[in-house]
Amino acid sequence: MVDALKKLKIPNLRWPGGCFADTYHWKDGVGPKDKRPTIVNTWWGGVTENNSFGTHDFLNMCEMLGTEPYLAGNVGSGTVQELVDWVQYVSFAGKSPMSDWRRQNGRDQPWKVKYWGVGNEAWGCGGNMTPDYYANLYRQYATYMTGFGDAKNMFRIASGANSDDYNWTEVLMKNIPANLISGVALHHYSVIDWNKKGPSTAFTEQQYFTTLQRAWKMEELVTKHSAIMDKYDPKKNIALVVDEWGGWYDVEPGTNPGFLYQQNTIRDAMIAGITLNIFNNHADRVRMANLAQAINVLQAVILTEEEKMVLTPTYHVMEMYNVHQDATLIPLQLKTADYVLGQEKLPAVTGSASRDAAGRTHISFTNIDAKKSQTVTLDLRGATFATVTGRVLASKNIQDHNTFQNPDRIKPVSFKDAKLRKGSLEVTLPPASVVVLELK
Repeated sequence: MVDALKKLKIPNLRWPGGCFADTYHWKDGVGPKDKRPTIVNTWWGGVTENNSFGTHDFLNMCEMLGTEPYLAGNVGSGTVQELVDWVQYVSFAGKSPMSDWRRQNGRDQPWKVKYWGVGNEAWGCGGNMTPDYYANLYRQYATYMTGFGDAKNMFRIASGANSDDYNWTEVLMKNIPANLISGVALHHYSVIDWNKKGPSTAFTEQQYFTTLQRAWKMEELVTKHSAIMDKYDPKKNIALVVDEWGGWYDVEPGTNPGFLYQQNTIRDAMIAGITLNIFNNHADRVRMANLAQAINVLQAVILTEEEKMVLTPTYHVMEMYNVHQDATLIPLQLKTADYVLGQEKLPAVTGSASRDAAGRTHISFTNIDAKKSQTVTLDLRGATFATVTGRVLASKNIQDHNTFQNPDRIKPVSFKDAKLRKGSLEVTLPPASVVVLELK
């Protein structure tokens, strides 16, 4: 799993995340494992959590992956002192009670964690708070978190809105001083119906269409939340951090409902492709985002069964898109045909483009139309390229997925249907496909 995750070039990894974050007490997860107390995870399955995977385990894993850790602090059931102690424990190099305890537990030098979430879903499972109450509480927590390690670079992220709760963002931006906040979170899931989410694999084309409608909603959410942030932060110093997103369906039959284990199909590849294109195109404000989740839960990139491992279609999209990392955004305007189902329609094609430090241009496309290919012509605006290569992720049916018996059913293959013409690029995208091109 570590080798597979390294190939994704993960910029940052959030933990413990979810509703569990506001019941997690970090001090239970350090020290000798046989002496750590246990708790019942009332949010996910009602099972006993033995705290065998704690702060050292997570931060050391992040070092193995070459990724920045993002710790989600407990505001809902924790205290200011508890979070301050955690900051001191992981980030302070000098002599102090917490750094001395860290050394006793086998880690001499600090990890110097930069990214900190101040609570999770404070509007819901993080405490059912009002935005005004949470904004004041955030100010209190954020005030005491600095002073250990490289405090100037601490990136404090407020628990942000649930989907289209624009008032939540308004109140936070209005009431939290700019010097106390680096990011405002946003959570949005592509869910057909919270009361009847539908199956992860045996879905109809209508269910497929509705899920992608929900995924497309991200464009509106990012645009409107950004507009509110622009009023208070016109220089865009504060990031919009979409630190939970993805598809959510009924769990696989026979599994614990609280574990949220679900399969991952071409539909999930479409969600990932659409969403990442939206994030790329709003890179001025969306400067961090976190798929929920990594392994075996929701729209995971990896599924496991004892010693077996499957890379999901979502994994492959994330790997294909990492060519955009640390590159410069190229604005891309698309006029596209619609994907029509009955009386409803959606834009069939999304895209984003960037140029990397080596001068290579990458363009990522999704065609969400379940039945029709789509031809896209790009005006290159005077840019000249000698070659175009690419990869495509697609399959015969939108319900197709990788299994432990057939783990390579869906994987990227070479793409040949892109042609450079004088001043333009013509691309024919297969039905329900993700394509990433490289132009040199």
